[in-house]
Formats: sequence, C-alpha cells, structure tokens
Amino acid sequence: MTAGHLPGGEEATGTMTNPMFVFDEKMAELVLGYCRDRLALDPVPLDFGGYATPFRDVLDGLIGPEGNDPAHVLDLFSERLATGVISSDSPRFVSFIPAAPTKASLLFDMVVSCSSLHATSWLEAAGAVSAENQALRVLADLAGLPAGAGGCFVAGGSAANLSALMVARDTASHRGHGAARPKVACSEEAHSSVGKALRVLGIEEYVVPSVDHRLTGEALEAALAADPEGAADVVAVVATAGTTNAGIVDDLKGVAEVARRRKLWFHVDGAYGGGALFASSVRPLFDGIEQADSLVIDPHKWLFAPYDCAALLYRQPALAKAVHTQDAAYLDIIHESIPGSDDVPSDDSGGAEEPWNPSDYAYHLSRRARGLPLWFSLAVYGTNAYREAVETVLDTARAAAAAVEAAPHLELVRQPTLSIVLFRRQGWARADYDAWSARALADQIAFVTPTAWEDEPAARLALLNPETTIDVVHEILDTMA
Repeated sequence: MTAGHLPGGEEATGTMTNPMFVFDEKMAELVLGYCRDRLALDPVPLDFGGYATPFRDVLDGLIGPEGNDPAHVLDLFSERLATGVISSDSPRFVSFIPAAPTKASLLFDMVVSCSSLHATSWLEAAGAVSAENQALRVLADLAGLPAGAGGCFVAGGSAANLSALMVARDTASHRGHGAARPKVACSEEAHSSVGKALRVLGIEEYVVPSVDHRLTGEALEAALAADPEGAADVVAVVATAGTTNAGIVDDLKGVAEVARRRKLWFHVDGAYGGGALFASSVRPLFDGIEQADSLVIDPHKWLFAPYDCAALLYRQPALAKAVHTQDAAYLDIIHESIPGSDDVPSDDSGGAEEPWNPSDYAYHLSRRARGLPLWFSLAVYGTNAYREAVETVLDTARAAAAAVEAAPHLELVRQPTLSIVLFRRQGWARADYDAWSARALADQIAFVTPTAWEDEPAARLALLNPETTIDVVHEILDTMA
C-alpha cells in the first residue's frame, strides 16, 4: 500500500508549507460531520432549487485574496446554497429522471474523491479499472452480451451515445458501407442526445415513423425498403430501451434482425430503462438487447449510483479501441506492454485481470473512477437487493396507474411500460399544470413537472426511488382534486 491511499499513511519526504495541502483535522471533522448528517436524513427533503431566493448577496465577496473560516463557508453552503438545490434522491422527486443512490455508493464516492483516484489507464489505476470492469460485466451479463463484451464508464448517456455512434460511423466501411455522408436510423422518440450526437459527428438523422411511439423492426424495414437511395447511406440504427418521456421499450428483437440483415450497427440506448433488466417481470420486453453492438445503461438513474455514471458497453470492444485510442508521444507508455505483464492475456475481452485502458473506449481521456461506487454497492448488497428494488418501483408504478384510473377527474394516458406514469387532469390547460407543479414544490409535496403527450399537456410521474411509496403518489394525486 502506498502512503496517502490509507488513513495513517506517512509522507515520504519533505514538508508542505502551503495550507491547501496540509491535513486539517477540524475541517475534516466539519465536512465528514455534514456528510454523516446528510446520509442520515430520513426522508430526504426536497428543498427548492431555482425557486429559492437569489444567491448573489450570499456569494458576493466570498472568494478573494484571503481565505475564510471553513466553518463559515460550510454553514453558508448548508444553510443557504444547499436549500436551493432540489434533492434528486428525495422520494418526492418524481420529475425528469430521478436518482436514488444507495448509502454504500454515496459513501464510496467519498472514498473515490478523497483518494484522488484517476482511472484513465491500466498503468495508473489497474485496481480501480479491474473493479469497474467487474461491475460492467454484471451489466453485460444482464443484457446477455457475449463474454468478450466490455467498455467503460462515462459521465452520462449523452457522452455514451456520442462515443458509441462515433464507432458506428468510423467502422461502417468494415460492414460494407461506403456512404460519403452516413445516416443513422432512429425514431422521433429517441433521446435528444442522439440527435445532438449525430450533429456533432456530421451524421444525418434518418427518422423512421414509430408505431404507437415505438420503433419496430417492421417499420424500420418498410422505411428502408421504400427508400433504396436514402437507405443506402444508413450505417446504423438506434433503438431505445425505455424512452425518457413515457418509458416505452422499442421492438429490440425486430430492429436487431433488420440491423443484422442489412449490416447496420445496432445501438441500444437503455440509459434510463436498462436498470429494468434486473426485473424478471419485464425482462421479456428487452428480448433482442443481447444482439446490440453497443449499449448504454446509466447507473446514476435506475441502478442507484451517484452522479455522474453511465456504462458504455461494446459487443466487440476492439472496434471501439481502434476508433477511440488517442495517439501522443506521452501516451505511448500506456499502450505499450506493462512491465511484469508478459504472462497476462491481451485479447480485449474486458476481463478484470488484463490490461484495459478506459480511455480507449470513449472520446474522453482523463476520467475519475466513476464506476467504483456502483461496484462497491453491488458487492456490499448483492444483485438480489437490486432486483428487489427495481421490482418495488415497477409495482409502485402499476399501483399509481390504478390510482389514476380510479379517480374520476383524472385520465391515464397509457399503461406504464416501466416506471413512468402519464396522466391528465380533466379540463386543465398547460397553465394549470404549471401552477400545480409550482404549488406542489412550494408545499414540499413533490417536485413533479408537466410534460406534453401527442401535443397535449399532461402530468408525468417518473418513479425510480424505491422509497417513493404509493402513499406519496396518493398525496400528489390529491393535490389535483
């Protein structure tokens, strides 16, 4: 063990005179005490986010040539700034896509930070990368990807989609595509980050009409067959395993069959819905995901990890490595044989015992070991606990839909596929939903924001936290009476 990685480690030589690099026991106790109190909150309060008082008077003059008492700065944060951040781990946060990190993952995120773990390459961080790869293997096995699958953790689904689609573009010629300006097929329900990634990459979006908001293999084949000239430039297809607005899972099996037949890269965006792979009650919805060439699952969503953490997996990691490896004289060392590793296999299988550079599998270079909190939590609690938590959320979503159907003034837009419940209050316009949302937050009932469905306003419950009970849902629904 090296000094600095464990409590009690001694400095090798020299004396630090700059106070920024001297251990301050009082400050450590202050910060750890705050973290301890925050972790113990039950339930976690919502607070107010952008609805809070402006912070200019709080922050003016705080940072200057001289420093401040740590206790003063921490008090300012906890009493004024933190209350202006809506807690996405509150069971009453049911907007957008919430987060509900486990206590173990939050604690280990502190370990990652205070250890200053840098997990760019195997040379620098073999232990951390090995553990991250074990967590990635759990997800790959859930999806049914082959033993050789692997990848890395990136900051979020947007970064993962961009990285995967870059590989799809740059390997198109290997699949017999020679388009000067390639296209990627997707439906209008694809996440907004997909369209943004395509614009960054200079790829044209080839929109396939969905069937009841779902991309199907039949619709994809019909669109391509009806447009031979345009279809010739399509090099990949994106299917969604849990759309953000409604939680719908595309026809993964049908799309995969078309992709295989036409030699298209098959990318599955399961950033939100991929966590449901743990749940046997909905697992058949994901049939075909095992054929993905690339797959995204965000553990900071439905796998109870802290922000920011997205898992990016490739069926054949060597293809991604050929695209993403960065060449520079100072980086040659991380791509050369590591001293003492002559007996280690190097078949790019993603195994935890072989050299593996996370920087080779996405557009990033420097990165923190963001997959370790998930790894620690999985190891501490076991996969059965995750399965139970995901099923609990699905049960709550079904009960919420039933509660909406039972209320005479409410209308269920559609039965939930996963854990998002869309419904309407009869007679309400968008202004009514906006006012209702603001009141619910002001009263600390819930952070619940409206959406639109088929060009009409609607209410939306995004249920991801196992602590969001049906009683909380009834409280929310009662505010619409």
